[in-house]
Amino acid sequence: MPQSTKPVMNYALPDHLLDLLSQYLQEQVTPTIEIDPAQLAYRWVGGQTGHLEPLAVNLFLNLDDLHGIDTQKSKLVQNTRQFLKGYPANHVLMTGTRGAGKSSLIRALLQAYHNEGLRIIEIARDDLRMLDKIRAAIKALPADCKCRYVVYCDDLAFNGQDESYRTLKSVLDGALDSEQDKLLVYATSNRRHLLPQLMKDNVNIYNGQTDEVNPYETIDETVSLSDRFGLWLSFHPMDQHTYLYIVHHYLSIEQKTDAKTSHDDMYGDIENKGAGSIDELPTHIRAAALRWASERGGRSGRVAYQFSRYWIGQTQLAAEDSQS
Repeated sequence: MPQSTKPVMNYALPDHLLDLLSQYLQEQVTPTIEIDPAQLAYRWVGGQTGHLEPLAVNLFLNLDDLHGIDTQKSKLVQNTRQFLKGYPANHVLMTGTRGAGKSSLIRALLQAYHNEGLRIIEIARDDLRMLDKIRAAIKALPADCKCRYVVYCDDLAFNGQDESYRTLKSVLDGALDSEQDKLLVYATSNRRHLLPQLMKDNVNIYNGQTDEVNPYETIDETVSLSDRFGLWLSFHPMDQHTYLYIVHHYLSIEQKTDAKTSHDDMYGDIENKGAGSIDELPTHIRAAALRWASERGGRSGRVAYQFSRYWIGQTQLAAEDSQS
């Protein structure tokens, strides 16, 4: 049969449409994720089309600087050491009062165990949908890589319309490949149940006002995310003695390192004498620390650290002004 002589038509989109299409695809496609085991910490930035940003980590905070949370600290350290040794370990959810040291524990862990292969990847709640891609990048590391990665999410909580928690559920426990020996999730939150539980849900169930055939499954959904963290650590408000001891600890550290002014003029006669050493805290510093906590509405390790920075800064500035 004779071949068709119909001419071939070449269709081409206008340049401005090609530019728009290219821009759209770039916005929808996540760039290739690369992880360098030599980098101690990363932070995910840029949303869906973002990347892992290397962090310059300040390793000044160590585990011995964190007081009043000994039980929580020992459990987290044990879980992390199991993880680094390749033994079974759990995802961790740290919940409770604000400023109690949850986030500080993560920084202190990195300082203590980075030489043993601990690495941190910080990710915001809104970027949790990128967890699968981060997990794939970790899984693609060489088999002889000794690093272990903790994906850290601070202040984790969801509202009823947020669907990104489903990705986290899958990573924690649910996907066929969710068990990995090189990735754990450590999260902090001010509430234990990460999804909201509404009183009206219970009322509707008891009064028969719900349209759901199985209404109790809604309640199960709200608590199932927390259940997938194998280790729960609760942090509670601290007493006055612990608060003052933390103030004393930070001031004693500064006294040892500062050489520009007289220690007695700045901090009084402070020495690090152990757990009972708040009795050595000068009266005027003790009163100022308690007044600071009262103005902040509570006592916590964060408030104690902030007071120590306030006190150290003002006394150093006063000493410099008096010399000029």
